[in-house]
Amino acid sequence: MDIDQIRTFLSVAANGSFLEAANRLYVTQSTVSTRIQRLETYLGVTLFVRNRSGATLTLPGRRFLPHAKSLLLTLEQARHDIGLPSRFRGSISIGARIALCKTLLPEWISEIRLVMPDISIRSDIGFEEDLMRSLVAGALDIGLMYTPQHSPGLQIEPLFDETLVLLTADPSQPWPNDDYIYVDWAPGFYAQHSNSYPNLERPAQVVNIGWMAVQLILAQGRGSSFLPVRLAEPLLQAGKLFPVADSPQFKLPAYMVSQRDNDSAVLQQVLEQIRALAALERQKVYVLPDQSKVADAT
Repeated sequence: MDIDQIRTFLSVAANGSFLEAANRLYVTQSTVSTRIQRLETYLGVTLFVRNRSGATLTLPGRRFLPHAKSLLLTLEQARHDIGLPSRFRGSISIGARIALCKTLLPEWISEIRLVMPDISIRSDIGFEEDLMRSLVAGALDIGLMYTPQHSPGLQIEPLFDETLVLLTADPSQPWPNDDYIYVDWAPGFYAQHSNSYPNLERPAQVVNIGWMAVQLILAQGRGSSFLPVRLAEPLLQAGKLFPVADSPQFKLPAYMVSQRDNDSAVLQQVLEQIRALAALERQKVYVLPDQSKVADAT
């Protein structure tokens, strides 16, 4: 079993077709077939059922899928570490939700690089499920997220609380309205939101990341959504977003997840740096625009 076989398996599984996988991988269809046959021989199972409509994963294929994803991540990380130039004493991989990557992670990595210029850093964006899978598999060293899942081999540390505020592009419009965009931040947010708005109808627009809600609001020139004030501060200062009067604020805790028994000196240094940066973040105060100024804008 080699990395090309794993990549090919994942491509066929994602595209449901040997031909489409060949096109995506820039190889011939016979090459794809050969790689899958060799992988099936190695594993001793049939991974796909081929028919006129394409290729469908068998039960063993579905079981192998999460392992294949983990194996690919591990092999790529190993290749990265082995090929690390001698001027670096180590490498670290950090993954985060996109809302935490926006401004926060770039700033933190910049600070870490200033203190530790002799380490290589890989940064990834993902959802909690993918980040947790990579952490458990050892393909990711540190994960920054909102809803971590407990695992015996991982340690979870609170970093800071995001403050979610209801913001709108048009404060003259009554709220709620059909332009409201619900962001599926986390189960905790859903509970707080439901308690505050028990009779609110299902919104016309639902997204799974706050960045998409921001883009929809800016593209449409209208709309509202609960967003982290940290993330929305530039738009608030620019007068592109305004707080909805008398609306509640919700807390969304952010966490750091790392390997519990990994005593790597590089990892421990980076963890300490992130803890210190999170402490600074907890001290920051984000001020919403004055309501009187919002009223004047309408």
